[in-house]
Amino acid sequence: MRGVVDMDVCESNAICMGLAPEVFELGDDDVLRVLDEHPGEELRAKVEAAVRGCPKQAISVQDD
Repeated sequence: MRGVVDMDVCESNAICMGLAPEVFELGDDDVLRVLDEHPGEELRAKVEAAVRGCPKQAISVQDD
């Protein structure tokens, strides 16, 4: 699994960070970062929640 953020669409509102803090982080510069581009299957539910929770639909999951 790979978490992908379309930075052209992302507003860095940190909803994904609240849902999957192991994977997403909002930096001090207000730019979203993907901490783990290939999170383990144990985090799939959290990453998928972040995908559903993103108000701009900027996050997607690609299966490897």
